Amino acid sequence: MNMETKILWADDEIDLLKPHILFLEQKGYKIDTINNGADAVELAEDNNYDIIFLDENMPGLSGLETLSRIKDIKPLIPIIMITKSEEEHIMEEAIGGQISDYLIKPVNPNQILLSIKKNLKTKDLVSQKHTTDYQIEFRQIGMRLNDRLDYDEWADIYKTLIKWELKLENADDESMKEIFNMQKKEANTQFCKFIDQNYRDWINSEEDSPILSHHLLKKYIFDALGKEPVFLIVIDNLRYDQWRVLKPLFSEYFNIEKEETYFSILPTATQYARNALFAGLMPLDIKQKHPDLWLDENDEGGKNMHEAELLKANLKRHGKNVKVGYHKIIKQDFAKKMVDRFNQLIQNDLTVLVYNFVDMLSHARTEMEVIKELADDEAAYRALTKTWFEHSPLKDMLKKIASKKIKTFLTTDHGTIKVENPVKILGDKETNTNLRYKVGKALSYDNKEVIEAKEPKAIKLPQENVSSTFVFAKENDFFAYPNNYNYYANYYKNTFQHGGVSLEEMIIPIIEMRGK
Repeated sequence: MNMETKILWADDEIDLLKPHILFLEQKGYKIDTINNGADAVELAEDNNYDIIFLDENMPGLSGLETLSRIKDIKPLIPIIMITKSEEEHIMEEAIGGQISDYLIKPVNPNQILLSIKKNLKTKDLVSQKHTTDYQIEFRQIGMRLNDRLDYDEWADIYKTLIKWELKLENADDESMKEIFNMQKKEANTQFCKFIDQNYRDWINSEEDSPILSHHLLKKYIFDALGKEPVFLIVIDNLRYDQWRVLKPLFSEYFNIEKEETYFSILPTATQYARNALFAGLMPLDIKQKHPDLWLDENDEGGKNMHEAELLKANLKRHGKNVKVGYHKIIKQDFAKKMVDRFNQLIQNDLTVLVYNFVDMLSHARTEMEVIKELADDEAAYRALTKTWFEHSPLKDMLKKIASKKIKTFLTTDHGTIKVENPVKILGDKETNTNLRYKVGKALSYDNKEVIEAKEPKAIKLPQENVSSTFVFAKENDFFAYPNNYNYYANYYKNTFQHGGVSLEEMIIPIIEMRGK
């Protein structure tokens, strides 16, 4: 298709857009460029373009005037308006003038490519009803990504993207899937900017922050305690899309009373996020208040060995004098024993069951060739999660809980993302091994490729050394050392990792339900 696609791009700063033009030409598109509206109208009249990009703010004939004249000549041609301004009256005039899309400067090449594909694929997308609906919402999402979104709006966008990802999962139209994946990637790009700009403020001001890991129990669980037995199920590493495929199975036994999301703290790794969840404290505060219960990156021993003690201290701090049972389930035989001990568990006011199977599944995805083949893409990963659940003792446990109509909460500590793009980083021998975040005192990296915390205490992370820095991978990047770079880049590419910044890792489910 690309070799036949002709594009006209009118912008008074067209010379500054040469990298974008080259990018599109390398993709096989034919681009005519012009620096003013009057000539754009003439070219549109004399040529059969498939799509036109118009800069709104051109001297002489403005973008809106150019749009109007071209539409008089070629009413059906898709026109994309590019503007520096977000003023509503400009958008209303442009939309009234039947633009197909609009982009806010500065635009990146992928945004341009995405706009081309979605507008030239309209006929394909409207061939079935669900794709028609997707096309409508696709444009709405694209426009929303240019807005100044708050954390609730980001959660809503992510849920909407997951809704469409699951609907389109079995679609035959590969080009439509490609368009969706491009939009999801663009959403992650914008989300990482949002986190970079706002995360520090969230950590230091609870008044204007989303529910974060260390808020979760106080917000959702504590008020339910003391009235009846309560179960809290924590499935390590459970993403929102995985919950959505598990939901029908849960709904067989439970009424879902609340289905919400919260934000994992950074790093989105078990050592930090899950300890914070149970302690009700950020990692720096845990280290200061409970130095005997916190291990730093370079300390020997398991980093999540004291969750029960942290939970009990959290409950005591909030005046909750309740009987607690905490059980971390790593092996299948122990999971079965917990089902057999159900009548003992319901004697507690609060029973916490932490299931590590999804976490094991995602890490096995890296190491085991068989698992790699079984979960070679997002859809297969979701299917594997569903299969695990259907045959796990967790399902048996939930059936027993549901039979007693016990109030139950289901959540996780962080999500995971399929990584594709290696980013070079250099550190000394004490640097941690996680592929999505690094902490060390001598890190070398391109700061444009990461989100950095040069003062870890500012985001309430422990600082082992006075010059320690945390850096977080963005979107679907992962860190690789220059030594044996190609080997490790290829080895870890397309594996599921966590610890960094992405929609998948940070926006995670919290579900409240009761047995039917």
